[in-house]
Amino acid sequence: MKRILCSLLVATLPFGSVLADETKFKNAKVTLVYEHELPNVPGKSLRAVLVEYGPGGGSPSHRHPSSAFIYARVLEGAIRSKVNEAPERTYQAGESWIEQPGDHHQISQNASTTAPAKLFAIFVVDTGDREIVIPDK
Repeated sequence: MKRILCSLLVATLPFGSVLADETKFKNAKVTLVYEHELPNVPGKSLRAVLVEYGPGGGSPSHRHPSSAFIYARVLEGAIRSKVNEAPERTYQAGESWIEQPGDHHQISQNASTTAPAKLFAIFVVDTGDREIVIPDK
């Protein structure tokens, strides 16, 4: 698993924006590092993103396309997260969570104001859904 993640991160390609509105992100960078249509599930694609939060950085409250199933894993540092009505939780490096289609990600922030944090997220999403992070209005 570690070799696969490293290979995906080394093969970072400029795929363009995956965000609906990048201006609402604070000290954050989201990079699409992998994209592939699933040959055995017509109309679905796998997309992988690297999310890098600088100290105190984070994403605005957001949703993902209604087709998206997400697996996220903290690679470095710690991430504060709150999805739907579940209590807020801080995930440490090596910990992971999933988001179901339609979930509302209310908090996604670096837990530290002095050190960076990184997470890797894998999306299974409708191929036509180009913007995969949609900030609340």
